[in-house]
Amino acid sequence: MPIASTLHPEGVSNDEFRAAMSRLAAGVCLITAHENPLTPDGPGGEDVGMTATAFMSVSLDPPLVLVSLREGSRMDDLLAEQPLWAVSVLADHQVQVAGRFSMKNRISDRLLFADLPYVRGEVSGAPLLTGALATLECRTENRVEAGDHTLVVGRVLTSAIPSPDSPPLAYFRGRYRHLAL
Repeated sequence: MPIASTLHPEGVSNDEFRAAMSRLAAGVCLITAHENPLTPDGPGGEDVGMTATAFMSVSLDPPLVLVSLREGSRMDDLLAEQPLWAVSVLADHQVQVAGRFSMKNRISDRLLFADLPYVRGEVSGAPLLTGALATLECRTENRVEAGDHTLVVGRVLTSAIPSPDSPPLAYFRGRYRHLAL
């Protein structure tokens, strides 16, 4: 049964597109970056994080990944200026982390990182979650405007597998899901 909403000139509505894409299962990642201090003698910078399901491998040689960021989001604005960022591929026991960093209109990322176990990336300076399935540190190679999002292609500078035997966290039909392995 079709879902009613405003049609785009091409014929598909936002609701129809959203419903169709919700059937595509996706892995869940935490994208992080460290925002440098405003002045050299001012207080230290702040860590910024966001949950992403639109993340993928692009190339093996060179090693490239892509993340889709909502245009004008804090992470989009930060990565327009700061080329170094990190990815933690979330395990199923990290569902609260995914929910925490996907909240809209949150007050401070500092509070979101307060009780999370992480190490700071040696290259990016960004938080890398302890217990993640995999972690990557990246440097932006390219940014592409795509509708209401920015596609950020990053060269992978480091990778690690902190918790290789944990099951992955997935996102399907608008909810976080656990996969039976």
